[in-house]
Amino acid sequence: MSRVVVFDFGAVLFRWQPAELLQQVVPQHAPDEAAARALGSQIFQSFSPDSDWARFDLGLVGEEMLAAAIAQRTGLPQAAVERVIAAAKLHLTALPASVALFKRLKAQGHRMFYLSNMPRSYAAHLEQVNPFIAEFESGIFSSHVGLMKPWPAMFELAQLRFGITAEDEALFIDDHAGNIAACEQHGWQGLHFVDAAQAERELQRRGWLSPAA
Repeated sequence: MSRVVVFDFGAVLFRWQPAELLQQVVPQHAPDEAAARALGSQIFQSFSPDSDWARFDLGLVGEEMLAAAIAQRTGLPQAAVERVIAAAKLHLTALPASVALFKRLKAQGHRMFYLSNMPRSYAAHLEQVNPFIAEFESGIFSSHVGLMKPWPAMFELAQLRFGITAEDEALFIDDHAGNIAACEQHGWQGLHFVDAAQAERELQRRGWLSPAA
């Protein structure tokens, strides 16, 4: 039996603050936090599985087609949408405390994987600028397989690809409650991530992480 830890990427290992991103990139359309949150709900559509952004995450459309679809649907200038899409890739910077937590879990002998809804161009960028990703045993990006969380098929594929058996314990760390519920329905344990400090406390409470020396 082995213990398996599976990390989400956005807002877990990598910064993802869409309201902040929009205020920086298109301030004329997002002059304050409330306006930025409202705009974010239009652009990202809460990442629902039938949204424009989901098609991007699934690898069905590229950045140009995504920008055109969002502009047509929202009435935003396509150039503004293109700036948001380009900037979002650079916005996804590694969170040092989360990376440190990943490394501690790995050092304690757990098998480490990732499972992320991520478009192709973003995935390639993250792998290029974050060498620590190579320290995972393996991982799945949604755009590489045409599946996404919280679909059951995504967890079934992960189970197969990662070699997780019925005897293993699997723990999934994600910031979306719906993805946590989906993994638990698949028989995994779920940890709803808020920040690295909260996740560390919960991992210690459950016996997955020894206290730091």
